[in-house]
Amino acid sequence: MKLPGHDAIARQADEHLVTHRVKLPRKAVERPIRQVGKRLAMALLVLVVTVVIVYADHDGYHDNADSSVDLLDAAYYATVTLSTTGYGDITPVSDSARLTNILVITPLRVLFLIILVGTTLEVLTERTREEWRLSRWRSTLRDHTVVVGFGTKGRSAIQTVCATGLKKQQVVVVDPSTKVIDAATAEGYAGVIGDATRSEVLKRAEVQRARQIIIATQRDDTAVLVALTARQLNRQAKIVAAVREEENAPLLKQSGADAVITSASAAGRLLGLSVLSPAAGMVMEDLIQQGSGLDLVERPVTKAEAGRSPREIDDLVVSVVRGHRVLGYDDPSVAPLQLTDRLITIVRATPATRVTPDTRPLPQD
Repeated sequence: MKLPGHDAIARQADEHLVTHRVKLPRKAVERPIRQVGKRLAMALLVLVVTVVIVYADHDGYHDNADSSVDLLDAAYYATVTLSTTGYGDITPVSDSARLTNILVITPLRVLFLIILVGTTLEVLTERTREEWRLSRWRSTLRDHTVVVGFGTKGRSAIQTVCATGLKKQQVVVVDPSTKVIDAATAEGYAGVIGDATRSEVLKRAEVQRARQIIIATQRDDTAVLVALTARQLNRQAKIVAAVREEENAPLLKQSGADAVITSASAAGRLLGLSVLSPAAGMVMEDLIQQGSGLDLVERPVTKAEAGRSPREIDDLVVSVVRGHRVLGYDDPSVAPLQLTDRLITIVRATPATRVTPDTRPLPQD
């Protein structure tokens, strides 16, 4: 078992960000800072236009301090006028200046207020709307899939599960990287930023109400901690995890994982098979890629199939799941088939053959 010591794990956990937040998928919009920057630029433009207008007609204005109005006075007057402060020390006295104030300065004042006040109201409204979406999302999220880690393994796992009919709204991605969560939300998944080894982070992903949990972290020790935490929060969920080293798989199962995939060994076996038979390697890769070519599907036995042998089924039966056992198609004990059995079959991938994956927890060894 290649795991760092307890102290090293604790230090690693402390180094992660303590703060965590939920990000829901949304349409691509400009960043708030950029939006505010645009509004400020527009407001400055309105201010500059007002200064130019006042200074162009500075002879029509009177300053209580020195009677004349220069460029600085024009800027001062434009500022206090647009902000509705209006000290009254500089006032329009000629008819042309007063007419300009009515037809030009006043609309500019209204536009200036709309830009600044509108920005504040928009920010507050957006924040309220986001809080409402988050509250509604939490109240309606049930029997969903939590994916810890959105790297190559996590992304491929989500694509495979979604190819069987799972909606993107039922997937929550947990990852400590903000950029990774941004990528997940851009693809339509909800995301939680934080360290998945912490129970409060998994609770934000509503893992206690999840139906299945996929652990696809970069480190085996992290996967063990996540499995322990997730199993403590949810005793019924199906937990599937990936590890790099095969010797770490038993510990991960002891930590609560129902199934453990050794990524390095699986890739190595597929490479070896491709060397012996490139065609067989292509077929295996096709089988594990849902939604195209041939698919490996688990489905219940139909009433018409009950009492028959697996060889008499129209679909190509590979194995039969009976109770806590997975039996081969040629096992004498699988015939006749029972209604409580489930068949693992190879079918041609079409919209008609798309089957919702089995949602029962896998049996413990």
